[in-house]
Amino acid sequence: MLGSLLGLATSTLGGGNPSVVEKGDAGSPGSVQTTTPLSSPGIGSEEVEKGSNSPQPSWTPAYQSPPPVKAKYKPEEALDDLPGVCYALQLFLESHMLEAEEYCHKNDKKKERLYFATGFGLIQCVKGLMSYEDDDLVAGLAHTRQGNHIADLHRKKQAFLGSRVAGYVVSAIHSNPVAFIKSMTPVERHAELVYAESLFEKALLGIVYSGDWLAFIKEALNMRTTITIYRQLGQYLDTVDAEAAERGDGPIDKSIDPHFRSGVYLGVGLSNLILSLMPGKLMTLVELFGYHGDRKLGLEMLAKAGGWTKDSDEPSVPAAEEGIRRVVCDMVLMIFHLVISSFTFDGVDVSMARKILDWNLKRFPNGVFFLFGAGRLAVCRAQPERAIHYYTRAMESQSQYRNLHHISYWEMALANMSLWDVKASLECWRTLEKEATWSKAIYTYGLAICMLEVAEQEKNEDMRKEAAKLMKKVPDLRQKIAGKSIPLEKLVARKARKFESQKGRLALPVLELTYIFQGIQHSPGRIIVSKILPETERVLAKLEACAGNEKKYEGGSGGYWDDYCIAKFLQGVCLRYVAYPDQDAEIDPNEKLDITKEDAERRAEQAFRAVFEHGPKIEFDHHIVYHAHYELGRLLACQGKVDEARHEFELVLSGKHLEVGPSGKKGKYSLENALHMRTHAANDALSRRRL
Repeated sequence: MLGSLLGLATSTLGGGNPSVVEKGDAGSPGSVQTTTPLSSPGIGSEEVEKGSNSPQPSWTPAYQSPPPVKAKYKPEEALDDLPGVCYALQLFLESHMLEAEEYCHKNDKKKERLYFATGFGLIQCVKGLMSYEDDDLVAGLAHTRQGNHIADLHRKKQAFLGSRVAGYVVSAIHSNPVAFIKSMTPVERHAELVYAESLFEKALLGIVYSGDWLAFIKEALNMRTTITIYRQLGQYLDTVDAEAAERGDGPIDKSIDPHFRSGVYLGVGLSNLILSLMPGKLMTLVELFGYHGDRKLGLEMLAKAGGWTKDSDEPSVPAAEEGIRRVVCDMVLMIFHLVISSFTFDGVDVSMARKILDWNLKRFPNGVFFLFGAGRLAVCRAQPERAIHYYTRAMESQSQYRNLHHISYWEMALANMSLWDVKASLECWRTLEKEATWSKAIYTYGLAICMLEVAEQEKNEDMRKEAAKLMKKVPDLRQKIAGKSIPLEKLVARKARKFESQKGRLALPVLELTYIFQGIQHSPGRIIVSKILPETERVLAKLEACAGNEKKYEGGSGGYWDDYCIAKFLQGVCLRYVAYPDQDAEIDPNEKLDITKEDAERRAEQAFRAVFEHGPKIEFDHHIVYHAHYELGRLLACQGKVDEARHEFELVLSGKHLEVGPSGKKGKYSLENALHMRTHAANDALSRRRL
């Protein structure tokens, strides 16, 4: 889910009791934890807690009560609203979403104030992306457009009446953008920053809401404008900091307020990160326009906003002195290390995510977004039980935005699949299918296959019939973004049609979906050996009983070799993670498994090679062969067989049709782009010895 990318936990996430954060802790809804407003963060540093001998913890919130907001607004005094917007953000992150929304609206009913108008627009943007409802997306677009318009009114006017289109890209007019930014007032510089931010939000909503490629291209051009502005603001910051260093005034220019500085760090960091994650073909196109993503720089810039380093568990920037966008930078770092890490290896640092989470959890112990992060951290550590605890806490922390509960249900559905508790997963899918709107096709398919599994376990024919009815709906529930189908929805629609063609049967559909969402990777070894692996062996035993007489398999409903390759592939994946658990998993030192590492390695490779041998006989599930080459490459890399691993990865990336002979071209296969992305990342990590 696009909206499901944030997180949280306590300082004991490294291995302590997950129940440390309990309901009623300081920071629960209705309570804020400081005695006085500490200072207007960044704008004028005042003495904190006058007369107090004991220093405040670095995470102490900046406000107990709302700071005063001038009733009459003057554009030249726009930055006076920053303390109020900081307070609104604090409310939002403490899970008081409606209060934050109302506070912004109350202080700017006309939506004319630079920071309140764009802050309110950001909240509406988040609501639209969470619900995916047309009404919310349209409302989000309207408010982000208004915020973008207000920001544009506060920007420095061009020196001449050029093209309005040219005005969107400063570099098209000014050969020296740094000099142009230097000539701005502080309000105009902030407006330039806010303009880029609101344009990004508007473009993101537009891409999600647009129904055709023309609208998509229009919003993509807005993204280009945003990146250009961020790049120029970054150049300006580098220049003035270098000048300050030359004057001997320190490593940074202290006249630049932290709010602006954190915004530039966020923009430069995020744009570099996004560009670095683009697939190769798209990146080649983007580089034609002079853009390049430097992941290392992006991560460094995002960490700078909070003063995070590898050497310290505490940030150098306390909450009372931070810029307003610092927490957003922290969230982006958590998303990268805990969520985007599913697709890449370069730059991923789960220990850094833990530090950021620990600190922010002390600050926002009931903050729903950080509780999501705590759950993701537990997932990355192969601790799905702990993840479920935190997702449950996230739901308990707030009831104002019901759509945020759906993120928890989604994550708990997958965590329960990692534990092979299909019944518990079924209940999560049932809630999503009934209430959530992000992908009805996936929710319905997830519910249907879990019902099939439970029906088989309990010999419940009524449940099987209900699952069949749901499966029939799946292909018609697909949707499009920018006129393009969603790859995972295409896969589940194909699976649903296959279910129909095979007289109501699929082989290991729950386990296959668990693999797709990397649930096997994050499953504890004891669960893989005692619960998941036996499922593959049960299906393989049934298949082997029909060996040599495949037409009699499952009453002649077909799909023998598809099922055989799926079962062998999933068996190989399970055995690979028994032999080599994920590098971020926390292994119980007392855990004893019935399978030795050497046996698991040998059997995993045999399973993958069996898929290659019988791949040409597959009728529908051709993607299994490509995924098997990828997983064999990962196994070989773990064994230190670098050249052999690279050979497997390059086969996946070669474009060759690996599952059939030269005359049997089958076209694109399911999840091809996602697999290529992971394979590129694995191949790159192999070259750098990071896999």
